[in-house]
Amino acid sequence: MALVLALLIKTFLVQAFSIPSDSMQNTLQRGDRVLVDKLTPWFGAEPGRGEVVVFRDPGNWLEGEPAPEPNAVQKVLGFIGLMPSADEKDLIKRVIAIGGDTVECRRGGPVKVNGKALHEPDIFPGNSACDDKPFGPFKVPAGKLWVMGDHRQMSSDSRWHMDDPKTHGFVPVGDVVGRAVVVAWPLNRWATLPVPETFDQPGIDDRPATAAPGVSPAVPR
Repeated sequence: MALVLALLIKTFLVQAFSIPSDSMQNTLQRGDRVLVDKLTPWFGAEPGRGEVVVFRDPGNWLEGEPAPEPNAVQKVLGFIGLMPSADEKDLIKRVIAIGGDTVECRRGGPVKVNGKALHEPDIFPGNSACDDKPFGPFKVPAGKLWVMGDHRQMSSDSRWHMDDPKTHGFVPVGDVVGRAVVVAWPLNRWATLPVPETFDQPGIDDRPATAAPGVSPAVPR
């Protein structure tokens, strides 16, 4: 009964994931365990701007990353959801723009969504918004997401996959596993993961009709 219950919880309600990299610092640290809400998408809700989401690798974004080697106990616990699974190819980033949004970031400037500049207090101290990889403006296709890490200069996010023939840097909504809602471990880092206020600013839902679809040329590193 306990095994069945654990599997049901993992499949439909909530699942633990481990943070393997520094790409979401300081919001998330390497080794943090986050709890991901998998229930809400079952009711048709889609990811919103500013949410931290876990998603399946949309197109070899993890190619070349070292794969962990779990022992037998870790594999069993990961399978039933009592600890993060090492076999799942998942990433965690913040949603910056959703389908229909126009998004851009010029060198030396902030990220803009539908013409509204984002004030991003969660960006890693000392990082720029996008100076290492400016982009846009372009329109996010329906059913897709534009995602970025909070540690911008350490994150292989949507910006770095704009030339991918399959994804063009966008993450399909259908690849989203769920929203990360709580840092559950270690206990001294327990915290919720709310949406920053900047994503709720007036006018951000006004989507310009003049934005050209597709992806702008990638800027050389």
